[in-house]
Amino acid sequence: MTDKSSVDLDVAKRLRLIRTSKGLSQRKMASLANVGSGTISQIESGATQPSVALLKKILTGVDVSLGFFFSFELTDEETFYFPKGSMRDLGSHGVSYLLVAGERRGRKLQMLIEEYAVGADSGRTPLSHEGEECAVVVEGWLEVTVDGQTRVLGPGDAYYFTSLLPHYFKNAADVPCKVISACTPSSF
Repeated sequence: MTDKSSVDLDVAKRLRLIRTSKGLSQRKMASLANVGSGTISQIESGATQPSVALLKKILTGVDVSLGFFFSFELTDEETFYFPKGSMRDLGSHGVSYLLVAGERRGRKLQMLIEEYAVGADSGRTPLSHEGEECAVVVEGWLEVTVDGQTRVLGPGDAYYFTSLLPHYFKNAADVPCKVISACTPSSF
């Protein structure tokens, strides 16, 4: 039988990982889910355990299924190698974010293999979060907007900026786009 406190912490860790993977503050996630502004904080801190209905409401607000929420592994083992099939995809709607070492605790660096389907983008609203990020376009073309400045980057082109600046990504070409990105501190 699983200890209730370990289940509470598991839900807390998973919710935080989902929220940060989408570049959302606790307040923004609460707003998208139409729940009280302190609800996300209380769950993530382990102060409260959400009902299934509340958890489903929160996850629906950020377009994540309950099945996915409970399917990715959280582990204490230190792993050094990450085959493609072992990385968790935190994306949705035509965007794949394969997170390298997603289960590693205390990660200071976030590395993603990002894949954008034709016409896919990073979401309706620009992202903004603590840190710095950079990437190299490996395949296709990526339209990158940072603080109102837009450029289209192709294979071998790169970007680097302070993540507090509002930013947005879109595959505006007629072929899929693949990007290798890094961010510190980790927001996923």
